[in-house]
Amino acid sequence: MRFELYRDAGGEWRWRLRVQNGNVIADSGEGYVRREDCEHAITLVKRSGEASVVDMTTKIA
Repeated sequence: MRFELYRDAGGEWRWRLRVQNGNVIADSGEGYVRREDCEHAITLVKRSGEASVVDMTTKIA
């Protein structure tokens, strides 16, 4: 897998996570004015392996 940094049509920084077969499995969902902020968001995603999984289907009743 790899993170790709790029600029969108509006000139903002974005990232996407691409797997070996070329598919994008995640993206930033928002643009960043500063590249550093985009890189920080990537760092947060990398740390998300520690996040818990919540089954929201049990919350909708």
